[in-house]
Amino acid sequence: MDSIRFGCWVFLICLLLSTTGYSRNLTSRPAVVNIGALFTFESSIGRVAKIAIQEAVKDVNANSSILRGTKLNVDMRNSNCSGFLGMVEALRFMETDIVAIIGPQSSVVARIISHVTNQLQVPLLSFAATDPSLNSLQFPFFVQTTHSDLHQMAAISDVVDYYGWKQVTAIYIDDDYGRNGMSALGDKLAERRCRISYKVGVAPDSGVNRTDILDMLIKVASMESRVIVLHVNPDVGFEVFSVANRLQMMGNGWVWIATNWLSSVLDSASPLPSETMDSIQGVLFFRQHTPDSDRKRAFYSRWRKLTGGSLGLNSYGLYAYDSVWLIAHAIDAFFNQGGIISFTNYSRLRSLKDSGLHLEAMGIFDDGKLLLNNILQSDLVGLTGRIKFDTDRSLILPAYDVNNVFGTGFKRIGYWSNYSGLTVVPPEILYTKPPNRSSANQELYKVIWPGDTLFTPRGWAFANNGKQLRIGVPLRVSFREFVSQARGTDTFKGFCIDVFTSAITLLPYPVQYQFIPFGDGKNNPSYTELFFDAVVGDVAIVTNRTKILDFTQPYVASGLVVVAPFRKSNSGAWAFLGPFSARLWIVTGCFFFVVGLVVWILEHRINDEFRGPPKRQIITVIWFSLSTLFSTHRENTMSTLARFVLLIWLFVVLIINSNYTASLTSILTVHQLSSHIKGIESLKESDEPVGYQVGSFAEYYLSEEIGISKSRLVALGSPEEYAKALQLGPGKGGVAAIVDERPYVELFLAGQCTFRIVGREFTKSGWGFAFPRDSPLAVDMSTAILALSENGDLQRIHDKWLMQSTCSSDTSELEADKLYLRSFWGLFLLCGLACFISLVIYVLQIIRLFYAAPAESASPVQCPSRSGCIRRLLTLMDQKEDPTKNASKRRKLERSLSGKDQDGESLRNPKKKETERTIGATST
Repeated sequence: MDSIRFGCWVFLICLLLSTTGYSRNLTSRPAVVNIGALFTFESSIGRVAKIAIQEAVKDVNANSSILRGTKLNVDMRNSNCSGFLGMVEALRFMETDIVAIIGPQSSVVARIISHVTNQLQVPLLSFAATDPSLNSLQFPFFVQTTHSDLHQMAAISDVVDYYGWKQVTAIYIDDDYGRNGMSALGDKLAERRCRISYKVGVAPDSGVNRTDILDMLIKVASMESRVIVLHVNPDVGFEVFSVANRLQMMGNGWVWIATNWLSSVLDSASPLPSETMDSIQGVLFFRQHTPDSDRKRAFYSRWRKLTGGSLGLNSYGLYAYDSVWLIAHAIDAFFNQGGIISFTNYSRLRSLKDSGLHLEAMGIFDDGKLLLNNILQSDLVGLTGRIKFDTDRSLILPAYDVNNVFGTGFKRIGYWSNYSGLTVVPPEILYTKPPNRSSANQELYKVIWPGDTLFTPRGWAFANNGKQLRIGVPLRVSFREFVSQARGTDTFKGFCIDVFTSAITLLPYPVQYQFIPFGDGKNNPSYTELFFDAVVGDVAIVTNRTKILDFTQPYVASGLVVVAPFRKSNSGAWAFLGPFSARLWIVTGCFFFVVGLVVWILEHRINDEFRGPPKRQIITVIWFSLSTLFSTHRENTMSTLARFVLLIWLFVVLIINSNYTASLTSILTVHQLSSHIKGIESLKESDEPVGYQVGSFAEYYLSEEIGISKSRLVALGSPEEYAKALQLGPGKGGVAAIVDERPYVELFLAGQCTFRIVGREFTKSGWGFAFPRDSPLAVDMSTAILALSENGDLQRIHDKWLMQSTCSSDTSELEADKLYLRSFWGLFLLCGLACFISLVIYVLQIIRLFYAAPAESASPVQCPSRSGCIRRLLTLMDQKEDPTKNASKRRKLERSLSGKDQDGESLRNPKKKETERTIGATST
């Protein structure tokens, strides 16, 4: 029975193996674990990586705390920078129970091998393949154990933005590594409003054609950009620098930025030959930043002993060393989780078993996904710092050193990290502080630029391709003082032209240009579509234009204003009513009556001048209130509350009287300009036609922003049409007003004395010279315009062309001359509060008297009804206060004062006092 069961089990196992292939199983913790290493042995990176990987394996096997009894064995293969050879060697790895592969260093080879490792589920860890597109869902078993070029391109973009450059030229190796790197650079530059203006690829073949590089650099030199990013391999890179040096492209004004390929050579093969160093003076280059540590310094010391100083250690060697430790920790965790190193034949290759390729030996790593997850979940500290992957499967905390080639070596001018940007402080120190990417916090040390200068290059120059700048100039029909073409010639003149030519002479470099007119010469041209290198003329800086053009600093202030006919109104029978608005007149009159009434209430009981028949009291109130305007009231106030109210009211009257006098004086002595159009608001509310200049942005602004119907807008082409339309008026086919920019209006009013600006300028803008987006010439021209303004040349040009007024009348803007209530409401509020408070206090005093018991009565006052109480209260308010109380108080006061005076006189004249006593005795 047992033999039958055993036979059944054997049959089932055989059946399983026949359907799924067979497995090669080892124990859960084998004595040896095999890993592969694939890279180019003879390259600057490969020579360092080979030693680093060997030393890392030794250190892992010598450490009893990891793998515990299992030895790590590495099988190194040479890919020779060939995608084909790399694929062949990868397939050979799959025949030898390899659980992970370190490498390759080439991004192109890594892309090819990843297809093999994905199918066979073997993790591929590259310490040097930095292509940003490799770290994607397409290659799940590929892991970059170094930082992607996506971060390096972000660092380059920050440097470009830090120095104020707007465009770069890119030279790259024309393969996946170079193209994807340039794509990342373009994206990062766009985030900072910069761009790649020109890029050119170099053939990735090992044999570099010097003639092709010469032709390429000659074309680069004819471009505008002088900032060149070099993203190639070392052989091509040094050849480019050599040819560029020969073409004098390594001198003043040029900027060269090399990616981390240059750091790998300088770190491992330094010092380079003097001829090579001379060709790269002033170059900026990047290196992966690795934090300083005791372990790293110890390894550097150990490295020097191993190589005898013949081979330097670059950052790729450190990443290769850490990659071995990363695999060792992942394998150790793999075994702790019960993982078993087993391989299953790839069933799809069974059909190729008789092809002679021995593909049947290749197997799928059964627990490859488990090992991959352990690699991605690792968190350890190596020679390169903390090794941990984020959710995008990229190493955390990417950082680079920014270096500058100088003399026989190079110096570090700062650091870059995606945490804090450019800084001179090591990133690991800044990780303990809050992130700060503000522009004010970005900093680098001084750079020695090509040409041995400390002056930061401008980053651009005019192209040496024989072309001149094509400057568009509008053919204006009206207002030719701003810009016009001399008849029968190609020359232009005018205010705008003089400003441009004066500014361009202040630039620190020569500029070749030619003026090209645009427009039909019959109507003022529109500026909506311009196809020039720049535009010089009366171009207003408005929002929709700034979206597609760059403008210089405004060289003249501008803005839309309203022009309307006016009449002089310095006389009239009712001119004295002009200073105050109707509301202010009403409120002022009401307060005159209110204050008089309040004073009458406060004085009625105690002041005989405020008592008498009703008719007399009404006249007294009116007279008293109006006489305060001139401070001629004859009635004396006795109440403290009344004096308080009168004091506040006299202050209010003083302020109102002063303003009225000043405004009336202005009305009667100055020619006031009046118009029924008071500004853009009254123009908007009316239904009268409005004129604008042909080609001006005023049409769009009035219809779209202000909301005036297009049916009301009338296009006018010249100052003569302006004057005719305004003189006719809306009733005779003309316009009620014209809306145009202030420079045109001022020039128009210089010869037209019957029109004026009404209201205030309701837009703020200016005129500037227009350039294509991101044109560096716009910045330099802005600086030149500021210089013209500071030295007075801009004003002199303005006076030359635009100061031609023939009108001697007042040219001030039409504005409202009336005084409004809003200017005095605070005074009226203060006076009203004084009246209210005084009345409240007075009422409280009356109530206290009302309820106080009379001297001859022992009981308080009682009212038979509410109406009786009110009548008694009114009677009390109307009742004159007892004069005997005041008289007795007055006599006591006089007696007291008289006694004090007599005592004082006695002290001053004792003889007079003695004489008075003698006379008194005789009389007695």
